[in-house]
Amino acid sequence: MAFSRIHKLDPPSRSTSRKAAVMLGSLLAPFILLHILTDRGTLPSPVKASADRTKRLLYKWTAGSEMMSYGADRRTSGAPAEESARTGPELAEESLQLPPPDLVAARKVSPRFAGKVSPLGEGSKKLPRALIIGVKKGGTRALLEFLRVHPDVRAVGAEPHFFDRHYTNGLEWYRELMPKTLEGQITMEKTPSYFVTREAPARISAMSRDTKLIVVVRDPVTRAISDYTQTLSKKPDIPSFESLTFKNRTTGLIDTSWSAIQIGIYAKHLDNWLQYFPMDQILFVSGERLISDPAGELGRVQDFLGLKRIITDKHFYFNQTKGFPCLKKAEGSSKPHCLGKTKGRTHPNIDPEVVQRLRDFYRPFNMKFYQMTGRFFGWDD
Repeated sequence: MAFSRIHKLDPPSRSTSRKAAVMLGSLLAPFILLHILTDRGTLPSPVKASADRTKRLLYKWTAGSEMMSYGADRRTSGAPAEESARTGPELAEESLQLPPPDLVAARKVSPRFAGKVSPLGEGSKKLPRALIIGVKKGGTRALLEFLRVHPDVRAVGAEPHFFDRHYTNGLEWYRELMPKTLEGQITMEKTPSYFVTREAPARISAMSRDTKLIVVVRDPVTRAISDYTQTLSKKPDIPSFESLTFKNRTTGLIDTSWSAIQIGIYAKHLDNWLQYFPMDQILFVSGERLISDPAGELGRVQDFLGLKRIITDKHFYFNQTKGFPCLKKAEGSSKPHCLGKTKGRTHPNIDPEVVQRLRDFYRPFNMKFYQMTGRFFGWDD
């Protein structure tokens, strides 16, 4: 039969197999070497371009097995043919994959990752997640200085006045005013005039409905006198406090158009904010307790912001001369720090009858404010 002439072939000898393996290894060795050198960045650009082509060939030869290391371009697996044909920065950005933190720490990362890997960067500028929105002469500067001691709080020192005076400059302008923050840190600013600016709640809500708001409030009568004292220090020729308080001294009609009086009608201003923010996103800090128990009030603020309670009694001492608590160590300093000479000014003597008239005027507004906030501040005792 014809089939009888077909003989079974003998398997190749061991020496023949070894020779074949050596030849295959010799062919692949240069490609593997080029791949390793390319990953380490030691090849000149012309050779590197050739090496990249070699790596693509190796990728095909190995049926798509993972040959590329972190720091090299990657295409999304299973991408359509037209996507794989695209080139340029747009596709490179889309296909970018960041190295894991352990690898970042162990090796130098390509400049392409600049600003994208937070462990190696200095942070980035972000819009505020929390704002101290008021009130003027309530203790906002003290609160901000105390909060800046916390390592997870980054705040602007000056008042930006974005949501009342500079809103037309846009959010990007506002963002540029902010300090750089790392992941887990909170960006903050304080501008006490926001609380009485009618447009501010809607504007802040448009930035972020999740913004946390802090209002430092103080006995409105004492606050008004402090407000007047500050203005008097700048304009010594202004009328007396008594004459500015009343539209008509004889009838006792309070002039609510005067800003020093108008700011203290807290319930009226709060109504405007509650149209845009729920009460649980607003924290009310007592200006009086900020002086008598700064650590206690700071504890509430840290809880509200979701921060670990780091600022405690050990951070404060009471300055008898100024009548205010001071920091034992301010942010970025090893020296004690008290608020400037503009804080704690001596108030002028005000006619007791005028003070009582003001207390009577504010009482119903205070009572409504206590009910709205669920906190009794004791201004009418």
